[in-house]
Amino acid sequence: MISEKKLQGMFVKDIAAELGVHPKTVSRALKRGGEPPARPKRRTSKLDPYRAQVDDLLRDGIWNAEVIFRRIRAAGYDGGRTILRLYIQPRRALRPAGGTVRYETPPGAQLQHDWGERRLEIGGVRQKAYLAVNVLGYARALDVVAMPRCDAEHTYEALIQAFEAFGGVPASVLVDNQKAAVLDWTDGRPRFHPRFRELARHYGFTPKACRPRRAQTKGKVERMVRYVADNALAGDPAFDSWDDLNAHLRAWCHGVANQRFVRELGEGVTDRLARERAHLGPLPRDRFDTAYHGHRAVSLDAYVAVDGVRYSVPGHLVGERLALRVTLDGWVELANRDGAVVARHRQVTGEQRQVTVAEHHAALWEQVRVQTRALDYYAEIG
Repeated sequence: MISEKKLQGMFVKDIAAELGVHPKTVSRALKRGGEPPARPKRRTSKLDPYRAQVDDLLRDGIWNAEVIFRRIRAAGYDGGRTILRLYIQPRRALRPAGGTVRYETPPGAQLQHDWGERRLEIGGVRQKAYLAVNVLGYARALDVVAMPRCDAEHTYEALIQAFEAFGGVPASVLVDNQKAAVLDWTDGRPRFHPRFRELARHYGFTPKACRPRRAQTKGKVERMVRYVADNALAGDPAFDSWDDLNAHLRAWCHGVANQRFVRELGEGVTDRLARERAHLGPLPRDRFDTAYHGHRAVSLDAYVAVDGVRYSVPGHLVGERLALRVTLDGWVELANRDGAVVARHRQVTGEQRQVTVAEHHAALWEQVRVQTRALDYYAEIG
């Protein structure tokens, strides 16, 4: 028909208009000079009778191939998983988004906290460094500190250092479900660690936790954890000590991270931080005590054991129970029942297993001093 109309002198666009097709369709037909070749028949598969059921499941929001496989298997499907996955894969582009909306907080409203980790060479030893990353929600200002552990005491210390670095305390602190902050969830509500609640009362912030398996709730700090690893610690650097590592991180935060321009906000971190500082709460007069606390009994030879190392105490305290305080910067303090510090030692590691202050045991040596006699005394007895 197209060929006949062309022989009659009709233009391509007129033929297309008369037949209700695109002009390119007419041009291809004229170039081909005949009918299009027949398309090969699609091969049948065991999945064909169940395609409609699969499509219904996808429309219902079920995209897990294993779940769909079990459903159609129960309906009689006896084919394999591969053909099902190949059918689902191109349709994943049609999957609706999860519905996560960026939540912007006003100045001073929120700080987000999270931990990352990297293996680094510190003091000539390759070891794991835990990176406490704290981000102010409004300004996107960043504070990072490296710790040898990420337990409760180091978590609280990292938060305090962030408050001090930013010059104030935000209204709330959003954390993940780490045991240092959240013990568990009951009836949809987090049950916070008593010491974390104590820290919150001391600094005047409201503790908050993102729901389990909803890490995107604290997306600002999640991105910053990757940023620290890829930028501040790029290239596998080595450090002389933990102090050297933290000096590097402080300089990087001040000179790089907190100087950046945030495209999504259209502003620099420095300008936003200057505004946010005015909305932060004041730091308390007394710093929260982040040291490890416990009790130790004094042995008969006037020592107490801490992490496998024996530390001396004054001899008159034999048999008493002392309060133990181990600071995060490495001091062991022991106090009597009145709260007075009776011994203070620098914490040791490695092969050393005993630390003794000679004055502590002077009284004990006096008690066991052996009486000395001249040899004439024994001659008289004989």
